[in-house]
Amino acid sequence: MSGEEGRGDEYTQDGTTDLKGNPILRSERGRWKACSFIIVYDVFERMAFYGISSNLVIYMTRELHKGTVASSNSVTNWVGTTWLIPILGAYVADAHLGRYWTFLISSAIYLLGMGLLTLAVSLSSLKPPPCNQIDVTNCKKASTSQMAVVFLALYVLAVGTGGTKPNISTIGADQFDDFDPKEKALKLSFFNWWIFGIYLGTLIGSTFLVYVQDNVGWALGYGIPTIGLAVSMIIFMVGTPSYRHRAPTGSPFTRMARVIVFALWKWRVSIPSDPSQLYELDHKEYEAKGKFRIEHTASLRFFDKAAVQTSSDSPWKLCPVTQVEETKQMLRMIPIMVTTFVPSIMFAQSITLFVQQGVTLDRHLGNFRIPPASLNGFITISMLISIVIYDQVFVKVIRKWTKNPRGVTLLQRMGVGLALYVVVMLAAFLTERRRLRVARDHGLVENGGVLPLSILTLLPQFVLMGVADAFLAIATTEFFYDQAPENMKSLGSSYTMTSLGVGNFLSTFVLTTVSHATKKNGHRGWILNNLNASHLDYYYAFFTVFNFLNFILFLVVSRFYVYRAEVSDSMQVLEKKLRMSSRKATVTNREELGR
Repeated sequence: MSGEEGRGDEYTQDGTTDLKGNPILRSERGRWKACSFIIVYDVFERMAFYGISSNLVIYMTRELHKGTVASSNSVTNWVGTTWLIPILGAYVADAHLGRYWTFLISSAIYLLGMGLLTLAVSLSSLKPPPCNQIDVTNCKKASTSQMAVVFLALYVLAVGTGGTKPNISTIGADQFDDFDPKEKALKLSFFNWWIFGIYLGTLIGSTFLVYVQDNVGWALGYGIPTIGLAVSMIIFMVGTPSYRHRAPTGSPFTRMARVIVFALWKWRVSIPSDPSQLYELDHKEYEAKGKFRIEHTASLRFFDKAAVQTSSDSPWKLCPVTQVEETKQMLRMIPIMVTTFVPSIMFAQSITLFVQQGVTLDRHLGNFRIPPASLNGFITISMLISIVIYDQVFVKVIRKWTKNPRGVTLLQRMGVGLALYVVVMLAAFLTERRRLRVARDHGLVENGGVLPLSILTLLPQFVLMGVADAFLAIATTEFFYDQAPENMKSLGSSYTMTSLGVGNFLSTFVLTTVSHATKKNGHRGWILNNLNASHLDYYYAFFTVFNFLNFILFLVVSRFYVYRAEVSDSMQVLEKKLRMSSRKATVTNREELGR
């Protein structure tokens, strides 16, 4: 019997299985052996995505002859779609196909979209004739059929990313058993390397691929990431025998909807003062399924009505306390998510108006011509440098006072990032004022000529955005994953993507509204096809104020936020690591004193 129990201890305890649903030995599947395939895929996928999105606004204006507002809105609408569809991808994975098969099918769709897009930029018959005029609206426009091919490719690609983005990180996290302390610690390392892979792919896409597109050709610039994506898919499939899998457990949306509907159905029912009288399943039922039971919390008490047992209730109309608490926690995070919409609008400017500003400036650095979209690479570089400084210096110093293993809380880190976004847009405003002054001084306002001002003048707004994201983007990603209930991690992670999606659509709305509103009563407008005659400085000043008001809103919202009931796994691991490192340091000091 003891031999059988020892053998049983070698199996994963978190409910993961092989593809056929059989229990698996911890030593044979998962951990870093499996994650290496996943991280390689992510590097190539991000390289492909940012290789397209970083320079797409230039393709829209230079090759398809769309105006400033139209091309920017085309990009933000597409990017917004690619970040919103993952909600559907997470639903399909959790409720029907499982993460592995959803990911694999979506990757094939993604590759199809990349292939179509490469074809669209390669064939001259799918583009209007070349035109070198400053105002592209005077050039021959792309035909309806030509535009249709490009947008078909882009949105097929978007559907593919919808099933890959929300599932690749959770597939990676599934390779570590939360019921094993050593593997739980390894999961944190996985997220570090996963984020590193994302930024590495982003950096390659926004620098090397953008350079190829601008100086060699669009066909090769899009063909390279297409081939890379195909190779990475093969690498991912080669790793299949190493993966641990989770069976679909039902949609979190359905579970949340049941709680909300039944709470409203029982709105007249009184909630008992003793939480133990609420309906809940036994601990063993959760443990048998590799799930966690959540204790009752006092916030959002209205939804407790879904767990109140009445004489007329059938079992189907009752929701366990854990299910109610899961719903409450996902709802608690929504106000925080709303405050991240505004910085997502700002990030949309980095791949649209910021890039178009670069086209008007001197791009020469010796004999080298800097592609305007490659400045996005400085966001990644400054972010990576800031992360190293944050982890190695700031956290070590600040946690001596705060006693927090992270140095500061996730919400505090987000707050610093939101405050820095005010500085980002202030820098963009001041830089644009300088650019417009140079245009006036050299008589280049009306003809829209290239200014005798280096494109590196734009660096501060890109670098500062990277610093801001080192606080905000990292904290947001970790916050929504960490604070989501254990059984809704995919949905929690999709909150970050939802923020980016909504932010891009809001960017389209704001740009269109401001463009139309500022042209009324005979005014020329703030945003024209000729940026030298535009007033982007006013637009950026508006965003500076907008970010400041959003920061104030965040301070109010975060003040009332209630952290999830169960103790965060990542925090437990961080605390253990901190205690262990402190003990090691103490032992080392004692040994040195002994010598």
